[in-house]
Amino acid sequence: MSKSTYLNDERFELQNNATHIQHAPRVLILYGSLRERSYSKLLAEEAARILEYMGAEVKLFDPIDLPIYDSEKNLEHPKVQELRNLSLWSEAQVWSSPELHGNMSGLMKTQIDWIPLSIGAVRPTQGKTLALMQVSGGSQSFNTLNNMRVLGRWMRMFTIPNQSSVAKAYQEFEEDGSMKDSSYRDRVVDVMEELMRMTYILREQAEFLVDRYSERKDKIVLDASIN
Repeated sequence: MSKSTYLNDERFELQNNATHIQHAPRVLILYGSLRERSYSKLLAEEAARILEYMGAEVKLFDPIDLPIYDSEKNLEHPKVQELRNLSLWSEAQVWSSPELHGNMSGLMKTQIDWIPLSIGAVRPTQGKTLALMQVSGGSQSFNTLNNMRVLGRWMRMFTIPNQSSVAKAYQEFEEDGSMKDSSYRDRVVDVMEELMRMTYILREQAEFLVDRYSERKDKIVLDASIN
């Protein structure tokens, strides 16, 4: 499928004139289902195609074999280390989850749980931009989006205002997995466009925006104890 499918060769104006970082925005996408035809995965893949068309470097994390979060026992598991390294690599993230019992899937939460607030002095999510998407089997809902938004704030990420909720997702995808042309897909494009713009703007100022008094104080105490 052509990267410009459904975009009509749209030329997106995403960067402001003050940009100094030259590499493509680095976007990590997480999805929350292992079903053979997972609609949260199909939505994630659609977002990836859109982001690549807009000029991003995109990586999707495959959560198969990721162990249930246990804090320490599986800390060195290859999938845990892969996820953490991808989070460190990313400048922006997209989370795409099905809604199960009015909330995100357990798999979605497990992935987020394995990304800590800090690894030593490094914070894998702080200051990164985040876009949220969900799929539902029935009518449109925003429960999962609202709950993931709480998590994004807790992970100290800049969660963009726009979001995507795809109702009756089984009706919204072609057999080849691409998303049908619809208002739902238009919203996905809107969300990815906003994510790209915010990422271009905020990655320039990330260190300045997350420079916190309490963390500077903790570093002084830590350095003093080492010396």
